[in-house]
Amino acid sequence: MQILLDPHRAKLVMEQAEGQNIRATAWIRNAVYRELERELPASVYKDAEAKDEATWRESVLRRVQGRTSSNNEETPSNQQVP
Repeated sequence: MQILLDPHRAKLVMEQAEGQNIRATAWIRNAVYRELERELPASVYKDAEAKDEATWRESVLRRVQGRTSSNNEETPSNQQVP
């Protein structure tokens, strides 16, 4: 997703983010999530939030499994294979 902001309001976003010691993109993401939570029925927002968290956990698990598998398949270069 890409958004275009007018320069003066973009500067306001940058200042807000800097004041919170976060990136502007994180500040915008947080603002969007707050607005969605405010606008939508709680059940709809919470359902989407739960699905996102489950997707994140699955992604992390796959990365860990991939690294574990990759590490098990590697043979150190100074070790001879019979």
